[in-house]
Amino acid sequence: MNTISIQVPSMVENIRMIESFIDNAKERFHLDDDIYGNIMIAVTEAVNNAIKHGNNNNKTKNVHLSLALDESVIKFVVKDEGDGFNYDNLPDPTSPENLEKPGGRGIFLMKHLSDEVSFRDNGRTVELSFYMNA
Repeated sequence: MNTISIQVPSMVENIRMIESFIDNAKERFHLDDDIYGNIMIAVTEAVNNAIKHGNNNNKTKNVHLSLALDESVIKFVVKDEGDGFNYDNLPDPTSPENLEKPGGRGIFLMKHLSDEVSFRDNGRTVELSFYMNA
């Protein structure tokens, strides 16, 4: 199994480093454009959530991102150093009462763009899996 990882302090401007990390993965693993686009949006959303909500923009806390390629699945794991959250009780951003609210779309997007999403460690860890086209 092929694994690479990066760790960044919780500052929104570090999203650029995450984008470069994903660009490098695209080159290294020859990802096609469709899966690359989905990965870019879903993973940057996950990291953004980790920075803002998980670590409350606290620069002394880090966000960890790792990528593992296993046969036909590429899996990204994002971890923050926050208190976690209740991921089973999230408002649906598509329901009428939530359409105008700015938050709540990140996890919705991650679930729609990834083939599998799972939360662990009280929501401090999110795993995003993408199936590679064989």
